[in-house]
Amino acid sequence: MASGEQVIMINGGGEDESNFQQKNEVDAQNLFIKEGILDKLDVDKLIASQTTPKTFTIADLGCPVEIDTFAAVQNVIDTVKHKLKLQSNTAHQYEHLSHNLEFQVLINGPTSRDFNALFRSIPMNKPSYYVAGVPGTFYSRLFPKSSLHFAYSSYSLHWLSKVPDGVGDERSPAYNKGKIYCMSSPKIVADAYEAQFTRDIEAFLKARELEVVPGGLVAFSIVTVPTDSKCLTPTFFEILGSVLLDMAAKGITSKKKVNTFNLPIYLPTPQLLEGLIKRNENFSIERMEQLCRPRESFYEADFPEKLTLHYRAVMESLFNDHFGTEVVNLMFDKFKNKVTETAVFMDLTHKQALESFVLLKRKP
Repeated sequence: MASGEQVIMINGGGEDESNFQQKNEVDAQNLFIKEGILDKLDVDKLIASQTTPKTFTIADLGCPVEIDTFAAVQNVIDTVKHKLKLQSNTAHQYEHLSHNLEFQVLINGPTSRDFNALFRSIPMNKPSYYVAGVPGTFYSRLFPKSSLHFAYSSYSLHWLSKVPDGVGDERSPAYNKGKIYCMSSPKIVADAYEAQFTRDIEAFLKARELEVVPGGLVAFSIVTVPTDSKCLTPTFFEILGSVLLDMAAKGITSKKKVNTFNLPIYLPTPQLLEGLIKRNENFSIERMEQLCRPRESFYEADFPEKLTLHYRAVMESLFNDHFGTEVVNLMFDKFKNKVTETAVFMDLTHKQALESFVLLKRKP
């Protein structure tokens, strides 16, 4: 069952700049995945119909560059082996099953993903599992029917498959002039973003319902926002947009470039997300949690710098493609300064974004 409005606090602050936003959230996700496999996955039943050797297939959907993909893979494999051990009647039976069980790991990412760099990061001392790259969008079919036993996606589903229709077109009623996100935009713009997110989530689940075996699991984490309150993450997007407008006013970039740029990101509420998932009758929601980082890290003197480094790692290439590297370098410098000056992160009326974890089970 979904956990409703429960919000779990996790340790805040990162040990270094590169893992500022996501390290602790990923640790929590790995724990939830471990608990989900142990509680909800019947490994013995899933592989019973296969001939020897048996294969357990795992898919990483999205594979963001800032996540340690193979640490997550190892967490899944170790937990599946442990569940198999718990399901075995004797040590001999477990040894026989584990000896004849192989793991296939399918890493999905956009076609722009440098898979060679990814494969160079495979641990040298990895246990026996087999890795393949699968380029393409996870909003469509990627794998054969009933071929996956466990699929997961880490902080990728808030990225839309495309910028919503009309928001970058001055002839459209949904033209998002002077904005790069929809937080303070007219309702018609926000509706366009929500409609695109709805189509994407429905397409994601439709593809997975065909690819995941009955009884298999799909887990994902996604950034969400609290209902009916101001939220820091969209506010930071607004600050980025205001920086670009300031630069356009000074002739550093053009107003047309700013007006035609929109982030292909949508941060839903947990309630919207849950409602969209329930539209798909082939999955049951086994777990849904909202994680929240405490505010202590916001009070650190270098918070604006760490925030800027995180946004650069996640979004720099997107801005570069539209504005060019020189403009973007200056934009992030100005963004850091503006975050420092406004100190919006100290405003307690602005809530933090949530990290929503969802565990789904494919119905028979």
